[in-house]
Amino acid sequence: MNELSQQFNQQQQPSVLAQSSSSREMEEVKGQIFMAKQFPRNIFDAEKRILDNCKRPALAEQAVYSYPRGGTKVEGPSIRLAEVIAQNWGNLSFGVKELEQRAGESVAMAYAWDLETNVRQEKIFTVKHIRDKKSGPQKLTDQRDIYEIVANQGSRRMRACILGVIPGDIIDQAVEECNKTLSGQNTSPLKDRIGNALKAFKDNHRVTQAMIELRFGYNVDSFTERDYLDLIKIFNSLKDGISKVEDWFEKGSTNKKESGSSLAESFKEEVKSEDAKEEKTPVEQRELSFD
Repeated sequence: MNELSQQFNQQQQPSVLAQSSSSREMEEVKGQIFMAKQFPRNIFDAEKRILDNCKRPALAEQAVYSYPRGGTKVEGPSIRLAEVIAQNWGNLSFGVKELEQRAGESVAMAYAWDLETNVRQEKIFTVKHIRDKKSGPQKLTDQRDIYEIVANQGSRRMRACILGVIPGDIIDQAVEECNKTLSGQNTSPLKDRIGNALKAFKDNHRVTQAMIELRFGYNVDSFTERDYLDLIKIFNSLKDGISKVEDWFEKGSTNKKESGSSLAESFKEEVKSEDAKEEKTPVEQRELSFD
């Protein structure tokens, strides 16, 4: 009899713990909703806070990404900007939760929930415990590596959820303000900023100066503030995983600058050979040849 009662208690214990955890989460949600109703957001103040944050150069540098689509360029707010907008919008719950971890994969959920209006966006997705490398797929077993890959995959989906909850005109204003901030940043010479950008491309994505010049169609010495801004957006797109290097640059391509310089060198060699011939020709013959 004691054994039967012990088995019954063991079966009931997980159920009791699950119910207790569910009740606690429910109470936390009720408390968040109550506070949101007691202290509703002022939309105009929230908008001002968002735009003020967009005037910070450190945020503006990583706020906007761009990627090619159908022969055109699409721009949008990065993950970092989406987080800042959500934080300053107020009364918004957002994040990424790992729902289940199975053999070789994790099931997770990204969400954004406006506690005032009860508007909610969520995306459930599966992440394979695999990291793609040049040598082939690598299976992940370390819990830290698994956490990082789930967080990385979840951050992009969380961004989409945030943008689905917050009004689109607020997002557009934030992007525009970041572009203004970045265009007007003169803390260092443009040449130095472009040099730092080229180094970052090479160190992080193995994109060379020749590949960048081929993409833009002219030498980096001719880059303007607008070109620098476009370069930063491409870098943010690659960093956030929105696009790939192949979407922007041709690997192993010949730089137009280098091909142009080789033509110039060949032209110089031809001129030198002609000059040499003229030097060997007597003055009288050269004068006769002009007649």
